Amino acid sequence: MSGGLGEFGRIRRFFAPLAGPGGLQLRDDAALIDCQPGKRLVVTVDAMVEGVHYLPDDPPDLVARKLLRVNLSDLAAMGAVPRHYLLTTALPVSFGDEWVARFAEGLGQDQRVFGIHLLGGDSVATTGPAVLSLTAIGEVDAGREVRRSGACAGDRIWVSGTIGDAFLGLAVLRGRYPQLASEERAALISRFQLPEPRTKLGPRLAGIADAMCDVSDGLLADLGHICEASGVGAEVALAALPLSASARRLAAADPELAVRLASGGDDYELLFTASAGASETLGALSAELGLPITEIGTIDKGSRVRLLDAHGNELRVEAAGYRHF
Repeated sequence: MSGGLGEFGRIRRFFAPLAGPGGLQLRDDAALIDCQPGKRLVVTVDAMVEGVHYLPDDPPDLVARKLLRVNLSDLAAMGAVPRHYLLTTALPVSFGDEWVARFAEGLGQDQRVFGIHLLGGDSVATTGPAVLSLTAIGEVDAGREVRRSGACAGDRIWVSGTIGDAFLGLAVLRGRYPQLASEERAALISRFQLPEPRTKLGPRLAGIADAMCDVSDGLLADLGHICEASGVGAEVALAALPLSASARRLAAADPELAVRLASGGDDYELLFTASAGASETLGALSAELGLPITEIGTIDKGSRVRLLDAHGNELRVEAAGYRHF
């Protein structure tokens, strides 16, 4: 862009300071990664599109942190510890140096939080909406990675944290729920804009969880992914879903809302199955991490996910989660 730093100027000023040793100060065409003996690398990639995954007015630093965190959530879902990441940006010309500077500041802030570094990437211009893609690399003990395909009939289903707050946060940003107090609205918006990847919990579930994924498309949809990969079915008790105080109060006033919260997406909590005997261990882990881990249902020999009301009747679900196409 005329008068701006340009591609390489932006890289030198904003992104080279984020590079770790393997990134070679972003001066080479590729990075170098050491893999420790007995470890496996876990690699994931996610993209975010302006106007689809975040709102155009969202602060650039929060956009960057969400982009990083949704990928770290994928690593946590396989029991991996985050180590590095690669970044690709396709930005309109209207996104000047100030936007990029704030974006890089957000990345730097979360690099310190999660102990990871930038390895490299690419930057291009676009005439369309901004498109941001991040590839995260983690590390796990070989053979201890947790996949979606290990759920067994009789397993219990567990989820971390609370469900539905991000769905409500997006609704608040769009003008819904004015009856909520300002601090409640702010908390819900934060859950949408700045998810909390469970990077401490994920690796601790290796050897405990039989199958696991994170809740991105919606709890019911993501549980469906586990069931499909494992060749099983599931029953989930609607009343057992962990809701925040705000979500619970809104759902009490609108009984249909609870079902939508189960399929809303963007929670980035960990959803996993484990044997019934893991209950005590999970309770101790929950207390140690200060993070709720709630049992919400059971894996069975069926072939689909059923959401049940308090009387055991199956509830109709219009859409189990977000669909990209």
